[in-house]
Amino acid sequence: MQDTVVDLIRHGEPVGGRMIRGNGCDHPLSETGWAQMRAAVAPAIAQGAPWQQIVSSPMARCREFAGEVASRLGLPLAVEPELREIGMGAWEGHRHSEVATADPVLFDAFRRDPVAHRPPGGEGLAAFRERIARAYTRQLAHWPGQHLLIVCHAGVSRAVLGYVLGAEDAAWYRMTIDYAGVSRIAHGAFGGSVHFVNAPHARC
Repeated sequence: MQDTVVDLIRHGEPVGGRMIRGNGCDHPLSETGWAQMRAAVAPAIAQGAPWQQIVSSPMARCREFAGEVASRLGLPLAVEPELREIGMGAWEGHRHSEVATADPVLFDAFRRDPVAHRPPGGEGLAAFRERIARAYTRQLAHWPGQHLLIVCHAGVSRAVLGYVLGAEDAAWYRMTIDYAGVSRIAHGAFGGSVHFVNAPHARC
């Protein structure tokens, strides 16, 4: 059977710029964010676009762009509710500097050990990993042998890559996923293989 190939692309910059956003902040893309996303997929589209299926987080900063790509390429779009970003509790919608000033002890503890020290009311990494792994394996089962474009979040990209690599939860935070960063995973007879992480453009 042909490999199932998955391109993960993080959303671009949302309205309001950089801040702590989980699944409690549903800001749409800014003009800069739209430009970032369009630029990231433009080379692949110019070469004929490799995807047969578009999948998206339900959040506006992902779903609206996914809809544009699907419409432009005449491809089906599936919105997967469990691919929403990790919940960041009381820190949602605040700048990193604001949280660091308001609660420096907890923020420092979170930076040192994000597994043991979550934001107040935030989602645990183990629960998040289970949710994302469940959603991701469901996509693989639905579209075997196809090339998928999944429009998602930094946390979701890290969780998927960590799941495929069998990495411990804390290791995810050692990966940088930029706005519109693209990562590729291929699934074949011997399991998943990560081809690249956080590339500036999608590739054919």
